[in-house]
This record gives sequence, C-alpha cells and structure tokens, in this order.
Amino acid sequence: MRGSEPFAKQQQQQHTPGNGDVCSEAAVEDAFDNTYKEKEGPKPPRILVWRNVILMTLLHLGAVYGIFLIPAASPPTLLWALVCFLLSALGITAGAHRLWSHRTYKASLPLRIFLAVSNSMAFQNDIFEWARDHRVHHKYSETDADPHNASRGFFFAHIGWLLVRKHPDVIEKGRKLELSDLFADKVVMFQRRHYKLSVLLMCFFVPMFVPWYFWGESLWVSYFIPALLRYALVLNASWLVNSAAHMWGNRPYDKNINPRENRFVTFSAI
Repeated sequence: MRGSEPFAKQQQQQHTPGNGDVCSEAAVEDAFDNTYKEKEGPKPPRILVWRNVILMTLLHLGAVYGIFLIPAASPPTLLWALVCFLLSALGITAGAHRLWSHRTYKASLPLRIFLAVSNSMAFQNDIFEWARDHRVHHKYSETDADPHNASRGFFFAHIGWLLVRKHPDVIEKGRKLELSDLFADKVVMFQRRHYKLSVLLMCFFVPMFVPWYFWGESLWVSYFIPALLRYALVLNASWLVNSAAHMWGNRPYDKNINPRENRFVTFSAI
C-alpha cells in the first residue's frame, strides 16, 4: 500500500540537503495544486485490505473491553495511560505533522529523537510515510489524489481509507513529491528502517511493562488500558482531524474550503 517507489531506488534519486535544511522544492510540496483534474469515467473499485479490517476490528473490540477494566486499574496506571496518550499525540502533532510534514519549525537532534520515539508509540505508519501522505493530502485536498478524501464521507475520511487500497492517483502523486528533506533526516530514516521493532517496543511493550514492573499492576490491565485502549483513543483523536474537522466547525480564514476549526478535535488531538 505504500505510495512511493522501492525505498533504496528512491533514496538514490533524491537530492539530500543537510539535516535541518529545507530545499526550495520541498517547501511547497504541501501547497494546494489547482491544476490537478480528476479523471473522467467510473471510479476504480474499492478493494478491501482484509488484514487491516481484521486488525482494526480486534483493536477496537479490545479497547471497548479496556473501558470496562478501568475500575480495576490503580490510579498510577490511569495516570500512566494519560502520559502515554500525550506522548503519542505529540509524536503525531508536533512530530510527523508540524515538524516533518509542514516544516513549521526546526528541531535539534535530541528533540527529533524524542518526537520519533513518541511517533513510534502512536503507531500510525513511520514518519516518512506519514509525512509523504500528509503532503499529498494537502496538495490534492478533497480529490481522488487525497488519501483520506473527506468528500467520500465521514467513515472513509475517518478510518475507511485505511481499510481499502489507495486510489491510483494517491500512489501516483505520492511518487512525484519532492521528499529530499525527509531522506536527509537521519532520525527519520533510522525510524523507518527499524519501525516494526520500535512499534512493538514503544506502542505495546513499554506502556504495558511500566505499570506491571514499577507498581505491581496486573499484566492484563496493563495491556488493555495503557497499551490497547490508549492506542485506540490516539488513533481516533488523530482521525477526527481528517473527518470531523473537515465537516463541522467554523472557517475563519477561507469559507470556500472544507477544513474547519473544531475545538473538540483540537483538544483531543493535542
């Protein structure tokens, strides 16, 4: 489902400025492209990715079960779950979104490492893939080339886009983006190479291990609340930016576009 060319090949093709620099091409890759036109004719069929359907179903069933376990959890465990939620959210909002997708600020190496670790705790694809898809989203917002096109409905924009194969235009446009700033960031590339291990460690093991080891919480409660329930809440808080914030709220800057200012979404997504 990746929208980029084979990783090694694409690395060779990209210009690599120094860490912290932003090449002129990359600086406009998230600007809306008015020249894009959707192809005429019937839309390609939706192809379910059954692995994602099954995993997301099991995750949310586990999260619902985690809600019923909350009375059995100790106060330190609930506080730890909140800390993990905040760290995960920062890994997306301050990290993958503001720093690596839009380059709204520069970050020192220790901060980039912290945000990458927090991003692995959030488990929403590695930074490189997240930033690439988010730039495509902004460049072709609410079109067939938008990964989570809100014009296809709330469910699709919220979670449905992860349950089906990407529209061919999303893949095509993702391949054409200038991503040399991401390739040049050693933290981003390190996380991408070791992403599966980092997710197992940060998203599931650490949230579960800390309550069990330090204050004697049961592994059962530690798994279903700080790990599974917290993970599902972070996912849905992030997805609301794609769905609810494109449908409900005020538009103080431009009333002709779908994205809106939504206070609940702003709060829940940190």
